[in-house]
Amino acid sequence: MDWVLKKSDAVACPVLNHGSSFPVNNIYCVGRNYSEHAKEMGGNPDREPPFFFHKISEILLPPGNDLEFPDDTKELHHEVELVVALGSKGFKIQKTQSKDLIFGYAVGVDLTKRDIQKNAKETGRPWMSGKVFSGSAAISDIVIKEESEEPDNIEISLSINDIIRQQSKCAQMIWSVEEIIFLLSQTIPLFPGDLIYTGTPSGVGKIKKGDTVSATLHQENSAHLSFEIF
Repeated sequence: MDWVLKKSDAVACPVLNHGSSFPVNNIYCVGRNYSEHAKEMGGNPDREPPFFFHKISEILLPPGNDLEFPDDTKELHHEVELVVALGSKGFKIQKTQSKDLIFGYAVGVDLTKRDIQKNAKETGRPWMSGKVFSGSAAISDIVIKEESEEPDNIEISLSINDIIRQQSKCAQMIWSVEEIIFLLSQTIPLFPGDLIYTGTPSGVGKIKKGDTVSATLHQENSAHLSFEIF
């Protein structure tokens, strides 16, 4: 096929211990998927089904990169998350097929302009300006599924300047990884290269210029990310 424009190169994320890269496609994020975080954000985890929002791959902050503090916010918040990388496509799949789509796992940090997001909520506008901006989805190397623990056996944590701010077992998610993939696929065709940020535990908070943010996927084959805010 002849294209009228040159297709953009894929955004690359390294695969841990394999010397290869994962081509990132869409980035999907799950809101309020841990009970305590839902409560701290004013929600009721017993009554809310999962909801999703979308980020483009071009805003990804791959390992080894630092983050420029956005000019338009005074409340930049961190949210550590288990990230699921998809290696196969699926649309309206059965729940039992969810695991077949998974390529691997990483730890990520979903960054939020909380003041802008709050204003969007109050005025009934979309969250895009508070959630989608350059560097707003940080990620570690991806651990392939065959070399990783099952999600329920993984723990994630985040520290600011070596002080732990968030830490949780992924088994505490309200909606499991397989349920998330199944539910998302019912309305959106999923493709190889898609990333799913599966929600954050409690403890989200502000970060500022000069801070060093570090996050870890805790298991025998661990993955880490670290970036400075300038």
